[in-house]
Amino acid sequence: MTTNFTPAMGDARRRREQYHEAEVVVVGAGIFGCAIAFALANQGRSVILLERWMKEPDRIVGELLQPGGIAALKRLGLGHCVEGIDAIPCKGYNVILNSWPTLIPYPTIDDDGEVTYAWGGSGKEGKRPEGRSFHHGRFIMQLRRSCLAHENITVVETEVVKTIQGEVTEQILGVETRTTDGETGEKKPDYFFGHLTIIADGYNSNFRKQVLNNKPIVKSKFYALELIDTELPQENFGHVIIGSNSFPTLLYQIGTHETRALFDVPHGIPEASPAAGGVRNYIKNVAIPALPVSVRPAALKALEDGKIPRSMPNSWLPPSKQKANGVVLLGDAFNMRHPLTGGGMTVAFNDALLLSQLIDPSRVPNLEDSKAINGALNVFYWRRKNVTSIINVLAQALYSLFAANDRQLSALQRGCFEYFQRGMTDGPCGLLGGIIQQPAILAYHFFSVAFLSLWLNALAVMGSGPFGILKAPLALIDAVLILWRASCVFLPLVWREGFQ
Repeated sequence: MTTNFTPAMGDARRRREQYHEAEVVVVGAGIFGCAIAFALANQGRSVILLERWMKEPDRIVGELLQPGGIAALKRLGLGHCVEGIDAIPCKGYNVILNSWPTLIPYPTIDDDGEVTYAWGGSGKEGKRPEGRSFHHGRFIMQLRRSCLAHENITVVETEVVKTIQGEVTEQILGVETRTTDGETGEKKPDYFFGHLTIIADGYNSNFRKQVLNNKPIVKSKFYALELIDTELPQENFGHVIIGSNSFPTLLYQIGTHETRALFDVPHGIPEASPAAGGVRNYIKNVAIPALPVSVRPAALKALEDGKIPRSMPNSWLPPSKQKANGVVLLGDAFNMRHPLTGGGMTVAFNDALLLSQLIDPSRVPNLEDSKAINGALNVFYWRRKNVTSIINVLAQALYSLFAANDRQLSALQRGCFEYFQRGMTDGPCGLLGGIIQQPAILAYHFFSVAFLSLWLNALAVMGSGPFGILKAPLALIDAVLILWRASCVFLPLVWREGFQ
């Protein structure tokens, strides 16, 4: 915390506590809500942070923080929040395709934090950044404790039900809530007012339709198991398992004894239909047999309770421009990507850092200045793309490849795996980890994978016999189809995330 207590802070606190008035009202004390509240409070802003339930959440999201997210967390002044929660260091990924592993460590960086081999290859020696994996609830409570301890933040447990609009203009003045009386248990109406209201109420936002009027696209769910005392093939690495008949499974340790398993189950697949025994049977008979041998006993034991595992939708919600009229929607309510690559919290912390810089009191002294706020939001929308467009495009594109369901995508999947096998890992993992913030490097690696896939497929089609050349026309047709499929996966994502 960088501020010292002053009489002006005491007056601001009284206004927050007695009259429920502040410069900023933040709805949602989750990842983004806590981060932006803390960042603005550190600038001397008076902040009210509203949360429906202040008890420790028990969720299967937000359990892996990439190195780029760690860096942003530290710059926000919240780096201590990954300490004391039994967090596990994460050094990169182990991608296992049909039982064949490839290790993809986070890249080597120089003294300035730049990736040495961003365009190709991998460093053998040097400093490598790390991520952290942990129980989501423990991390959230650390963030909340930091906000509770801040002199410029008042945290209130209350349920936000709607925004408050001015009588003459459409300007949002704050929010109406329902607060539970501690003695009677009765919910009573309450009102909180701010010059700016920031809504960060998560992926299942109640306010998205009001502010953005768009919906996330959901094509699959992650079903979660918590494995106890299992042995992972590679310690301190996240694991992506791709079987010949199963969709991607993620494994990563979240505590000394606990490992998270996330099984991707697309909507409507026959293997998970009621006739086939449902999701439990798919996990037991298709997904678990594709796991490393050392992991299978703990996974089967976690299924013994007979329940359908907890699930979360795998959503894609591209960002949309906002014109603030006293309210702005951010966090997962604003922008989501497939959680396969674990980039959500990295996006959130980088967004909180960037927005707080753009509306710093030295730039925007008065948060009631709609013109200044809208100018800052416009800059925010475009500048954030250096980080978010990379993470979002990678998440969607890699999921398409890892969950390949046609011949062309399968060829791209093999090319991607071979690319990693050949040691081309520092660039892709630097992009995935939020360390490299140059979209051009993403395009370079994606199409390098695509052309390697064309070459490998041509070799497979023509074979090694003397008459292989006669099959060259077939290989050429395949090449066109694969390149077209790669473009259909990548280019629409780049256009939507990078240029719209």
